[in-house]
Amino acid sequence: MDLYIFNLINQYAGRWAWLDFLGVFFAQYLEYVLLFILFLLLIIEFKKYFRIVFLSLVAAIFSRFAVANFIRWLWFRPRPFVDYSVNFLVSHNASEPSFPSGHASFYFALSTIIFFYNKKLGIFFYISSFLIGLGRVFVGIHWPSDILIGAITGALVGVIFHYIFRKFARNN
Repeated sequence: MDLYIFNLINQYAGRWAWLDFLGVFFAQYLEYVLLFILFLLLIIEFKKYFRIVFLSLVAAIFSRFAVANFIRWLWFRPRPFVDYSVNFLVSHNASEPSFPSGHASFYFALSTIIFFYNKKLGIFFYISSFLIGLGRVFVGIHWPSDILIGAITGALVGVIFHYIFRKFARNN
């Protein structure tokens, strides 16, 4: 099923320049737009947004570098371009494991925390996180299940961090 969905998405890579541009933008550059938005929030109103930005970044970093890396340590899964012929649009290290997606884990944790504090911005971040994941499948560097499990991992870490922080904030 994973190969079927991957081929369904990746088959369009390399066909149209505008679609390739969007796919590469989503896969490699949209993440910087999201981080820039967080930076702007701190500039606009530091006192109001510091806790949200700090908590979202801590949750995202923990999700990516602790949880996702632990899962990768338990189960190595090669990237699609290692074992299959794919429409490959960006260069990537073939020795890095594919499962789960570190990007999805990071950005869905970030989106979850932001959603708890600002619904509209959180929805924008969720949609952007989905597009980052879709872009990474489109360019040939992730399986759809890598993105799905990374997204679930990130969202769960975000929920856990939110409730731990809320409980901690109430006690102080």
